[in-house]
Amino acid sequence: MKLRIESLGVRAVAPPMKRPLATSTGSISVAPLLLVDLQTDSGIVGRSYLWTPMKQHLAPLAALLAAMAEMLTGDAVAPFDIERKLRAKYTLLGVHNIVLFAMSGIDMAAWDAAGQALGQPLARLLGATPRPIRAYNSKGLGIMPIQPLVKEAVELVEEGFGAVKLRLGRQNARDDMEALRAVKEAIGPNVILMVDFNQALSVAEALKRGRMIDDEGGVYWIEEAVRADDFAGSARLAREIATPIQIGENFMGPEQMAQALAAGASDFVMPDAQRIGGVTGWMRAAALAQGAGVEMSSHLFPEASCHLLAATPTCHWLELVDWAAPVLQDPLQVKDGHAPIPERPGLGMTWDEKAVKRFAV
Repeated sequence: MKLRIESLGVRAVAPPMKRPLATSTGSISVAPLLLVDLQTDSGIVGRSYLWTPMKQHLAPLAALLAAMAEMLTGDAVAPFDIERKLRAKYTLLGVHNIVLFAMSGIDMAAWDAAGQALGQPLARLLGATPRPIRAYNSKGLGIMPIQPLVKEAVELVEEGFGAVKLRLGRQNARDDMEALRAVKEAIGPNVILMVDFNQALSVAEALKRGRMIDDEGGVYWIEEAVRADDFAGSARLAREIATPIQIGENFMGPEQMAQALAAGASDFVMPDAQRIGGVTGWMRAAALAQGAGVEMSSHLFPEASCHLLAATPTCHWLELVDWAAPVLQDPLQVKDGHAPIPERPGLGMTWDEKAVKRFAV
């Protein structure tokens, strides 16, 4: 079936998060999302969503999507062609940050529409078999006092996960270590624990705390200890710290991931579907990871990321958050620490319209 783009609709929502999350960069209690509906001439609607850390960011992102939609009306639903056209149009402005976010939203919606047209889930469209993807629970364990932190750690494991992620980056290293020890004791030795500094540290402080984590042991990876684009600094951590270094959620397109891999900036990578360029950008990034022999995980967007990881040669971990679940008819489920890929066509997402109206911004 040959599809053409008829229109593009966007709606801003901000559903509350079940577990407000405090990190070294600030606290969030709602999930500002932009729901994207790519209407085709056949009646098929391709869906995706984008996330921003603040509700105030939704309006400019929506305006940019509207501008792109004007350029694409009447074009075929062909993601590679759409990307080529938009990259050419935005060369002078730069295909980074909010421009790339908008392109990714259109790309994911286009792939969703293509999957629906063929009656196949995205994973099959990419040549992979839908299967359960190993997931870690990233829905909590922010920066908070020890007692509620320990309680939340136990609750997150009890949701059916064998791995959880703890946010670090407190003002004093000793406070981070106290939180780390408390969570490790609470979850026990059989649960995998990742830690994330959210870019809080200088290189010198990251080396100090990384060595302290090495001494503690039992941490699966250290994520984004230093500024996201400081590949030289991150490479130094990867060389000098025994615990594996994880970066990638802020890679702006596969080109920047290629730069990070060339610099030896990390042991693992974890692109974000919104920042890497949607499905199209992800698949290019997956080829880079395969060539470098580096395990590749996901950041946010689990509904799309489970499909993408199934087609990733060095598939590692799915980051599981439930931020979009309140506006979805069939939220992604987890069983025995794995997220089964839905067999529904495309991305398999359908909006809960009553919830969309309730959480509209």
